[in-house]
Parts: sequence; structure tokens; C-alpha cells
Amino acid sequence: MTEESQVAAAGPLTGATGPVGALRRVAFAGYRWLLLTFVLLGMVQIFLAGFGVFGLHGRELGAPGETAFDPHRSLGFALGGIALIILILALVARRSALSMLLTAVMFLLAFLAQSFLAGLGGSNAFFGGLHALDGLVILGIAGYLYGWSRRHRSWPQR
Repeated sequence: MTEESQVAAAGPLTGATGPVGALRRVAFAGYRWLLLTFVLLGMVQIFLAGFGVFGLHGRELGAPGETAFDPHRSLGFALGGIALIILILALVARRSALSMLLTAVMFLLAFLAQSFLAGLGGSNAFFGGLHALDGLVILGIAGYLYGWSRRHRSWPQR
């Protein structure tokens, strides 16, 4: 079966034009902008971690039980949610297998591994170190994907 007959057999909603094509283009634009937001918030996350460690030495803030790491923890959970939205947008846009795979890895590291390593880091500094290293890997993947998405802004013509 030739490529033209496959496109014809699949129907008009699968091409780069039409409703799904427009949806994929919008999803890719959202993917690109959310990646930039994710990277910028990741920089804020690093600041908040340093602020919690060096600025307040674990002292409580405000309400009882609130610590200097609460802003870092809250933003980390938000970044996990943003990573899920980025993954959904990558799957809708379907620009490349590599971008979908790296986005899935980024999501798993941000959503699952970060919480797991942070929990273990409370009782073992080695896992706390892995938590920090994992954060840098996540930001590296996000930065790479953002750069890739800027280079591939234009949609390929059929």
C-alpha cells in the first residue's frame, strides 16, 4: 500500500491539514510554551531548595509544622502535574518518537522518582543527593526538548 493510499484509507482527519492537523499544531505550540514554563519554574525550584537549606536551616515558618522546604515541595508537585500536561500535549502533537519518549521519561522522573527519592532522602543523605541529581536530569531533558521544539516549529508539508 502506498503512502497516498494509506492517507486516503485513514480518512481526512489524520493529515496535517483539517481538524486533527490544527489540533496537533496547537498541541505542539502548547507543548513548546509549557516546556519553557517548566524550565523557568525548575530554576525557581532550585532557588527554593537552596533557600530552604541555606537560608532557614529547617526552621519552621508561619503555621506549626510548615518548614522552609514547603514552597519547594509544593512547586515540585505542581511541576509533576505540568509534566503530565506536557506529556499529553506531546502525545497529541506526535512530532517525533524521540520527543514523545523523552517527554515520558521526564514525566516519570518528575512525577514518580522525585517524590520517591525525596521520601527516602529524609532518612538517607545518598537518596537526597539522587533527588537533586534527578532534578538536574529532568531540567536537562526539558531544556533539550524545548530547544528541539524551537528548531521544529514549522510543520512539515505533505
